Amino acid sequence: MEFDLQGEHAKSAYKLLAGLVTPRPIAWITTQDQNGVVNAAPFSFFNVMGTRPPVLVFAPGDKEPDVPKDTAKNIRMTGEFVVNLVDEDTAEAMNATSAELLFGESEIDFARLTTAPSIDVSPPRIAESPVSMECREHSTIEIGRDRLIVGTITKLHVRDGILDPESLLVNTDVFRPIGRMQVPSGYCRTRDQFDMPRP
Repeated sequence: MEFDLQGEHAKSAYKLLAGLVTPRPIAWITTQDQNGVVNAAPFSFFNVMGTRPPVLVFAPGDKEPDVPKDTAKNIRMTGEFVVNLVDEDTAEAMNATSAELLFGESEIDFARLTTAPSIDVSPPRIAESPVSMECREHSTIEIGRDRLIVGTITKLHVRDGILDPESLLVNTDVFRPIGRMQVPSGYCRTRDQFDMPRP
């Protein structure tokens, strides 16, 4: 099968790409508006993109043409955000925060989550998240109805037990992240892993 994503199949691009390019990690992003209200929203068009400096990228598509999502609005106003990762224990709460609330309503309260203070940025972390990355906006690139937000990671918070304190390698028996799979509601667990040493 072949698809012309710049032509006749353009309207199917999201369904095709979001379903085939999997699994994707989930960025559960906390921001604050000008009144200090905390917004939390998940995005699966996300990944880390480098370590010198440590940067990540996520893409919050517009709500509608020229109307950014609350996360993008808040980052544009403050230049700060936190990326919280999602594990099996927080999956249901993450899903709850994808509900469409009015601007200024907090998904934290809606999903009955708690927050923990950040060190370098104003938006708090999600206390239940196993890993949180404090970020400052490096740049935002607008491409059509997509915004690619590049963030510089300043602080990394990792729940005790996830990393070996000496090697800093992940304990896969403890860290159980989930990934985004097929649209509209597919996810995966990451329990079935294997090693493949490089040649």
